[in-house]
Amino acid sequence: MNDLVRQYTSLTEPDLEWLHVLVSDWQLLADLSFADLVLWVPTKDGQGYVAVAQMRPTTGPTAYLEDLVGQFLARGKKPLLDAALDEGRIVREGDPEWRDEVPVRVESIPVRRDGRVIAVISRNTNLLTARTPSRLELTYLQTAADLAQMIAEGRFPHVGGQTDMEAAPRVGDGLLRLDRDGVVQYASPNALSAYRRLGLATDLVGTHLGDTTASLVPPQEEPVDEAISVVCSGWAPREAEVEANDAIVQLRAIPLNPGGRRIGALVLVRDVTELRRRERELVTKDATIREIHHRVKNNLQTVAALLRLQARRLGVPEARAALDEAVRRVGAIAIVHETLSQALEETVEFDEIADRMMAMVVEVTRLAGVATVQPRREGSFGVLTAEIATPLAMVLNELLQNALEHGLPEGRGSLVVTASRAAGRLRLTVEDSGRGLPAGFDVETSGNLGLQIVRTLVVGELGGQLELGPRPGGGTRAVLDIPLKA
Repeated sequence: MNDLVRQYTSLTEPDLEWLHVLVSDWQLLADLSFADLVLWVPTKDGQGYVAVAQMRPTTGPTAYLEDLVGQFLARGKKPLLDAALDEGRIVREGDPEWRDEVPVRVESIPVRRDGRVIAVISRNTNLLTARTPSRLELTYLQTAADLAQMIAEGRFPHVGGQTDMEAAPRVGDGLLRLDRDGVVQYASPNALSAYRRLGLATDLVGTHLGDTTASLVPPQEEPVDEAISVVCSGWAPREAEVEANDAIVQLRAIPLNPGGRRIGALVLVRDVTELRRRERELVTKDATIREIHHRVKNNLQTVAALLRLQARRLGVPEARAALDEAVRRVGAIAIVHETLSQALEETVEFDEIADRMMAMVVEVTRLAGVATVQPRREGSFGVLTAEIATPLAMVLNELLQNALEHGLPEGRGSLVVTASRAAGRLRLTVEDSGRGLPAGFDVETSGNLGLQIVRTLVVGELGGQLELGPRPGGGTRAVLDIPLKA
C-alpha cells in the first residue's frame, strides 16, 4: 500500500498512516457487513482511482474472486465512488451489479480525515445466498452501518486505541452490543458461552455488562486498575482480560458514536483459556530450559576450576599443559551454555561466542607464556542452533589454539577468522600467516589431539567437510563447510 499511495496519489504521510490504521482494523467491518471491502484512493491527476487494499469477509461468501489491489479505475466508471468522494456521504443508490451470474450489492463509504475525504471504501455484498436475516445478522448489519457512518465522519478508526489485530477477538469469536448505559442489548451465542465459562448462570441481555463481569471476578483477583470496568462500559477503545472460574476471556470494546452522539458500544469477546494455558506452559518450559543451561554452565566452570587447581599442583610440564588444554575446552562449552541461558530460544548469535572465544584463547596462551597476536573476525556466523553451536565452538577453539601455539609462536603475523553463509551452509575459514604446515603433513593421520577433535566434530557430529592446507602467501588455512539444519 505504501508504494501504491506514494506513486499514484498526492496523499500526505499522515493520510497514509490513517489508511494503515483503518486497514489494520477493517476486517471487523467486512465481517459485520458480510461483504468484501476494497479501498480506492484518488490519483494525483484526478482522473481515477487506484485500489490499494482489499479484504474479504470470514462470515459470508466473497463477491470478488480476483485480487483488485493495484488496479486503476477511471472516473465515471463507478458513479457511486465518484459521488462518495465528491459529496462526502455514504452512497447506496443503484441496482445490484451482476458478476459471473452473481448479484452484488455495491455501496461506497468515504474515508474522512481532518475534514477531508482521502479515500473511498467500496463495500460489495454477495446476494446469491440472501435470505431473511436472523437477530444475529441484523445486529451485525446495524453495527456495520454505525461503523461505516463513523468512518465517513472521521471518527473511526480510533487512533491510539490500536491493538494487536492478530491476537484481538474477531466478530465470530463473540459479540455483545451495548446501549449507551452499558446494558447488553444483544449477546451472540459464542459470547454467551464465553461468559458461561466464567461462571455466569443467567442471561446477559438486559444486564449491565460492567456490573455482571465484576461480579464474576473473585475478590482476591479483582484488578486494581479500571481496565475491566472501562472495557465493559464501552466508553473507550480498550482491551482487557477477565479470569474467573479457571477460564480466561478477552474483551475488546469499540465505542459507537455516529454523528458525534454516543449510542452504545460493540464488545468483542473471545475465550482464550486454552491459548493462555499453552502460553504459560511454554513460558515455564523456556524458563526451565534456560535454568538448565545456567546450571550446566556453572557446573562446567566448577570443573574447569578444579582442573586448574590440579594443574597448579603438578610439577610435570606436559601434564600441566594437558590439564590447561582441558580447562580451555571445558570453557568453550561453558560459553555456549552461558549464552543459551540468556536466550529465549534454543538458538544463539554465534558472532558473540566467536569473539569471546578468540579473547579467551588469546588470554590462555598469554598466561601460558606463548607470544600471541590478536585474531580478527570477518563476516558473520549469524544465528545457530544449540546443536550446531556447541561443537562449532569447540572446533573454533581448537583451530585458534593451534594457530597461535604452532603457527605463530613468535607472535608476528596475522590470524583471521572468516565466516559466511549461503544456500543453507556455513563456511568457516581460519588462516594464519605463520610458519605453515610441516612437510608431508596429513590431517587424517596427524597425532595432534586438537586436530583429531576438530576432525571428529566436523565430520562425525556436524556432517561437514574439513580441509587443512597451506595458505597462499605463506601460513596455514583451515576451511570448514558445514550444513545448517532447518
